[in-house]
Amino acid sequence: MEPIANDRLAGVSAFVASAEAGSFAQAAERLGLTRSAVGKAVARLEERLGARLFVRTTRSLGLTEDGQMFYERCAQALEDLDAARHMLEAGRREVVGRLRISAPVVFGRHHVAPLLLELAQLHPRLRIEASFTDRQLDFADDGIDLAIRSGELSDSDWLVARRLGMQTMVLCASPAYLQAHGAPRSVADLAGHRCIAYMRSGRAAPWRLAGEDGSLAAPVLEPTLGFDDIETIATATLQGAGLAHMPLWRVRSALDSGALVRLLPDVPAARIPLHVLWPRTRFLPYRLRVTIDALLAAIPPLLQEPS
Repeated sequence: MEPIANDRLAGVSAFVASAEAGSFAQAAERLGLTRSAVGKAVARLEERLGARLFVRTTRSLGLTEDGQMFYERCAQALEDLDAARHMLEAGRREVVGRLRISAPVVFGRHHVAPLLLELAQLHPRLRIEASFTDRQLDFADDGIDLAIRSGELSDSDWLVARRLGMQTMVLCASPAYLQAHGAPRSVADLAGHRCIAYMRSGRAAPWRLAGEDGSLAAPVLEPTLGFDDIETIATATLQGAGLAHMPLWRVRSALDSGALVRLLPDVPAARIPLHVLWPRTRFLPYRLRVTIDALLAAIPPLLQEPS
């Protein structure tokens, strides 16, 4: 790790990352270094400057008054350097660098992973790290560049969001289940059927369906089965375990083949937005722009309902 000690800019990078992460350990993970290397780089920087930049305790890392002033200038300088590098990348039209993206597990496996593989083949110098998880990762703490998120978004001044489309939820069951139990003819009939629920934090996610007046509401149901994994719900539904309320993109092929049957097709169902998000910045790195454009081109058609 000697180069970090001799490179004044590397010391500044370690300092800024530590200030933003609030710890040497998280800064080290973000920079791909060891905690010791980051701590030594910051210590050498303080020695060169003749100033104490951090107030260190066993549980936290805070900036001193000098550290806060130095951080503001250094953060701006690093942002300017990044902007210059991004402009060079765009000028060369070469996609280089590391891209970290997060997406929901099942959607990521089915639709994001194939797109990322195509990007990797088209751009050999692009290094992609993907995390498919239903837990919402933090952009700063987890070092995420792009995130695909399902559901309504809260207002944010520091994030940019582009809608990829709307996910239509469909009610479905297997032919074997319907032969044994019959098909519901109305939303009220659902209470008499075996229902498979998607569980979140120990609670069943409600099925939002239109009632007799046309407004969306969540019928009161007692799930027979509950899973926190959409793939398991799909498998259980295909095996005739009950009714399920799932995104159309996940069950489209099963509906087309007849392995599943769409129920109450005339009843309006919930439509859940899907967005791609990234931190707001003056200059968007070229690798992010290329990836965002690819997502905006590929994902919306996958979410459209058949005409």
